[in-house]
Formats: sequence, structure tokens, C-alpha cells
Amino acid sequence: MPIDTPISHHVSTHDAAADDRNDSILIYVDGQIVPRDDAKVSVYDSGFMLGDGIWEGLRLYDGVLSFLDAHLDRLFEAALFIDLDIGMTRAELVEAIWATLHANAMHTDVHLRVMITRGRKRKPFQHPHLSIFGSTVVIIAEHSRPDDSVITRGIRLHTVPHHRGLPLTQDAKLNSHSKLNCIIALNHALRAGADEALMLDPFGFVNTTNACNFFIVRDGAVWTSTGDYCMNGITRQKVIDLCRTNEIAVFERNFSLLEAYGADEAFLTGTFGAQTPVFEIDGREIGNSTAGPVFHRIRRLYKDLIAAQIEAAGS
Repeated sequence: MPIDTPISHHVSTHDAAADDRNDSILIYVDGQIVPRDDAKVSVYDSGFMLGDGIWEGLRLYDGVLSFLDAHLDRLFEAALFIDLDIGMTRAELVEAIWATLHANAMHTDVHLRVMITRGRKRKPFQHPHLSIFGSTVVIIAEHSRPDDSVITRGIRLHTVPHHRGLPLTQDAKLNSHSKLNCIIALNHALRAGADEALMLDPFGFVNTTNACNFFIVRDGAVWTSTGDYCMNGITRQKVIDLCRTNEIAVFERNFSLLEAYGADEAFLTGTFGAQTPVFEIDGREIGNSTAGPVFHRIRRLYKDLIAAQIEAAGS
């Protein structure tokens, strides 16, 4: 089966057009750029053994890494929080990212995953002091153009009992390798016949999905969660900022499923797909199963923002 071949009928916010070039990409592993089949880490690695690591997803558009500084800020803040020494400065990490892209002759429509773990352990236990060999850094860059048919097909959400919790358990703002809570939530939604899981916050308010930030539109105004219990998404913040600078009413607030079910529009945001419309929540149709005017306006504004960033980089 080709690597990019879908394995189910479900729609995903990460659906991409198949690209055979990804079968032979070169991957960065701890200073070496190696063929995909040779890109390996130890079974003693903290990321494999314990999910002890952090990551970022990046997009390359026409030679520009979109919102790179914001992504690096989030990555290094996460490293500080979990006491992880990345072992590279920001400049060195950026150099490694560009080296990976250049080795693959990549220029646009590329998705990158930058992964950093606490590294190889001396023994198979969780104590961080057993990671004595330094961090593991892996950079995967793939030719990846989002499948725009998702705009007409839409995403179906199912509300799950698993929530994105309080910071005193595992802070939802931490982009960690430990994604099991979200995977369990997604499996629950898939078994219900949906595409992604809608997750509530600890108090029962609508929060986020297992993979993306969630927005609704009511009477022309855009609503999203308070942001207290969800990933501090880069695209989420850009959408909020675009609304504020383009006279689109936007609110970060608590709202319930009752208000989500009655929304005129709903959509998701994330680095890969940018904005993706939601057509169904728990079997309730949203917006007559079509992407609405507010969604399309925000999507155009976001594309213009990317275009302006590319133009500024070339000037």
C-alpha cells in the first residue's frame, strides 16, 4: 500500500494529496540527514519509551516557513517547562530545518514535524537522570498539500467523555509526545462514525478537538473557547487577530454544546489544514452542510496573510 493511501472512509483535517516523492525523502536525525528507511532512534529513547518529548508542526510556503518565530517560541517554552535541554540554540535548530529542506530540494507545500526527546536512556525507567546521552532531534519534511475536497465534504465531530484537562494534570498547552489522551478520544469518535473528537473542558464547556482548535459562528460573530484548556494554537491566534483587525466580532468565551449545536457555522484551525469546516456535531447538521460566508472570508484573509509574509520575505 502506498504510504499516503487513506486507510478508511473517514475525512481528516490532515488529509493530503498523495505524493510519491515522500517515499524517498531524507530525514534529519541528530545531525545526520539520512534516507527515510534509515531514519531510526534507539528503543531506549525517551520519546519511544515514555512519550517524553515535545514537537512542532511547520508549513513551508514558497520558500517561507510560516510563523516560524511563534512556533519556536512555543517549542522552547515547552522545553523550559519540562526541563529538557534541546542541545541546540534557536539559530542552530533553524539551520538544521533549512538543511533538511535543502537536502530534499523542497520549496513549497511542505509540512515539517520537528521532534525533540530527552534522548536515549541508560535503563528503561522514567527518571530523567537516566537520559545521559543528550537529546534526540528529528526533523521530518514531507511534500504535503492539504486535500481541498475537505472544504466541500466537511468534518463530522462527536463529543467524547475524555476532556482536555487542568494544567495540574497535564497542561493542554504543552505540545508533547504524550498524545494518548487525544488518541483515545479520537478512537471513541471514530467508533461513533465521526471524523474527529470534540473534547470539553473540565467544567463541561466546549473546548477543542483531539487535533485542532474549534470555532463556531453565531449571528456573524466568531466564538472560540477561553483558551485556558486547549493548545495555544498558532493558527488559532492568527484567526483571532485577523477577526479583530478586519471588524469581525470575535469572542474567547465559555459556551456549551447547546450553543454549538445551534451555530450557523463551525470550523477547525491547525497548522496543516489552516481552516477546515465542520458540517456535523453529534449528528446535528451545522450550516446546511456547507462552508459558510464567515469561514470563507477568514480563509481568504488567512491566505492573504501568508501571501504578505512571502512578499515581505522576498523584499
